Amino acid sequence: MADPYQNNVYHQGDSYGTYGEGGGPDGYGYQADYPPQEEDAASDATEGHDEEDQMYEGEYQGIPHPDEVKAAQRAARAKARAAGSAVSELEELSEQYEDIMEDCGHGKFQWTLFIVLGLALMADGVECFVVAFVLPSAEKDLCLSNAEKGMLGLMVFLSMMVGAFLWGGLADKVGRRRCLIVALAINCVFTFLSSFAQGYGFFLFFRLLSGIGIGGTVPIVYAYFSEFLQMDKRGEHLSWLCMFWMIGGIYASFTAWGIIPRYGWGFSMGTEFQFHSWRVFVLVAALPAIASLVGLTFMPESPRFLLENAKHDEAWMILKQVHDTNWRAKGQPEKVFTVTHIKAPKTAEDEFIEIQSATGTSVQRWAVRSLTLCKLVLKNVASLLSAELRLATLFMAIIWFCMAFSFYGLSVWFPDMIKHLQNEEYVSKVKIFHRERVENFHFNFSLENQIHREGDYIHDKFISIELKSVKFEDSLFEDCRFEDIRSTETVFKNCTIRSTVFYNTDLREEKFIDCRMENTTFEHNKHGCHLDTLEENDVLIYLVSFLGSLAVLPGNIISALFMEKIGRVKIIGGSMLISAGCTFLLFLSFSQAAIIALQCLFCGVSAAAWNGIEVVTVELYPASKRATAFGLLNALCKLAAVLGSSIFASFVGITKAIPILLSFAALVCGGLVALRLPDTREKVLQ
Repeated sequence: MADPYQNNVYHQGDSYGTYGEGGGPDGYGYQADYPPQEEDAASDATEGHDEEDQMYEGEYQGIPHPDEVKAAQRAARAKARAAGSAVSELEELSEQYEDIMEDCGHGKFQWTLFIVLGLALMADGVECFVVAFVLPSAEKDLCLSNAEKGMLGLMVFLSMMVGAFLWGGLADKVGRRRCLIVALAINCVFTFLSSFAQGYGFFLFFRLLSGIGIGGTVPIVYAYFSEFLQMDKRGEHLSWLCMFWMIGGIYASFTAWGIIPRYGWGFSMGTEFQFHSWRVFVLVAALPAIASLVGLTFMPESPRFLLENAKHDEAWMILKQVHDTNWRAKGQPEKVFTVTHIKAPKTAEDEFIEIQSATGTSVQRWAVRSLTLCKLVLKNVASLLSAELRLATLFMAIIWFCMAFSFYGLSVWFPDMIKHLQNEEYVSKVKIFHRERVENFHFNFSLENQIHREGDYIHDKFISIELKSVKFEDSLFEDCRFEDIRSTETVFKNCTIRSTVFYNTDLREEKFIDCRMENTTFEHNKHGCHLDTLEENDVLIYLVSFLGSLAVLPGNIISALFMEKIGRVKIIGGSMLISAGCTFLLFLSFSQAAIIALQCLFCGVSAAAWNGIEVVTVELYPASKRATAFGLLNALCKLAAVLGSSIFASFVGITKAIPILLSFAALVCGGLVALRLPDTREKVLQ
């Protein structure tokens, strides 16, 4: 049997290699007829089948055949090339690649890749919610102070920012599939380790590395998937892919609500190792990443990336696999992949790596390769500010920053405002006891949301109860006994405590403010922190996150259906300006229900803007810089998220005006800039 690669010719002196022989009138290598087959090698599907006898069923109705439409589109592109100025070889490759993807069609292969990459995007969505959901339980289990809780939330976005920049840059030089596999593997490993970490330091470190891993998914996923899509499918199907981020939020909300309040789902080994239900949730949250990682092992590398790196044979085989998979699934296995000639550059960068890594020890070769790779990545980042891309990069940076600043800032502000309203309502129901005198009484019921002033407690017993939000001021405790006490936000201020015993309680020194102790003993105090298994978990945090994620669905559907009809620019600009209008309605939000309703409205409209932003980002940049640009802009997005959430949270309970006005200004600015972007609907992917 003949070697399928025997015709592969590569001329060292040329800037481009050629795969196979022959070529069409435009220099593209499509065979006019199917290649000759061996005798008796015909497919069963074509046996007894005369193609000349078949007639396209839409012919009678005057409907053009899809192949005729594709041929017309190709002819139009060829005419435009002929009428225009000289076309560069890279542009010629882009045109040819688009023609090849049209021949491959859109079918089973793209839908399989859609699910696999969607799971990776879903894992990114889950990661944004994990810390917020586990923090109420983890802060007690890990003894977290307010500063440590803030640092933990901050690290999630900072680590994802580093991951987006790092993996986005590497994906353009090492490969989309390879980088995505490594990034997801890092996320899975350190998520697993973080669920078992017993101390704050280790938990923070493992979550940091986990975030660096998952941070690479968004820039790689969009660049990877877009390179398997033809022009007329690109905007719609990239928008459908965005829906997986919403599914990630819904998945996180449901699993957190179903697992974290179930305190019996854990185990312990003495007092040193505790594995509570919130740790089970951390493990379950990693399942989408694991599923995507497994699926990626069966997916090929992006052929566009391979062509950019002069790997002609591998790219041809993958394109043939895409073609054959789709047409077999459509019941037409007889269709043959007729491409015989693909142009692809052999870059000086690749040669440089090959030359530099050919000598020295293995450690030296690794060091040279790593150093060279870093230089190439940084050079690629710097090229985003070249004369051709400078304006596009500036516009996209403004749009990404403004959108993220407003979206993530309000995403934190909404639940914080709900908690603030809840707290105000809770404080308004406080019970105040003044100058009460209680003697020889056995308190066997919990005390909650109470203030006791100038009271006298003589020979009283407080046994096996909970003190929740209780404050004793200027009171006397004489000959009392506190035993097996759990307390939350409970303090003793300016009290006199005489001949009193505290046995097995968590009432430590910091809970006694300006108190006088006389003949008072503390025995077997509870050390460290403990998880309160009797405290009701606040279901509202899960409900708000679930509704916010679900509200994205209408925006996703509308943007996907109209991305090609209306255009990316109008969807981005219009959605951001409508979102800006929605923020002014927040001045009318005086109840929890109103805030939740406005959150849903804002998230739904914002989803359309996000979809348009991500599609345009993919289409504005050439293949050699696509993931790098997406990674840089996504890193800027995470930085804006940190700033927005920090600034907006600081005004909760103080004023609503500043967060609303900041959000409005950012959205209007981003929306107006978006309207200056070029329309990329009919643009071949560079």
